[in-house]
Amino acid sequence: MTQETFTVQNVKCGGCASTIESGVSEMAAVNSVTVEVESGTVTIESDGIERATLSSKLAELGYPEA
Repeated sequence: MTQETFTVQNVKCGGCASTIESGVSEMAAVNSVTVEVESGTVTIESDGIERATLSSKLAELGYPEA
């Protein structure tokens, strides 16, 4: 299992966190998604998904890396 942490833009509230969690969790091989609203960090545990793939998914959801 791998863990990647991203600092992303546009995270303003719990609703944003929920959007990220549900959107990223839809990806196969994602085990957990944790969003810290205050710092804008997203931590994703997966079974070896490449960082670039995760980053693209976050951007697609409207939360590009800062």
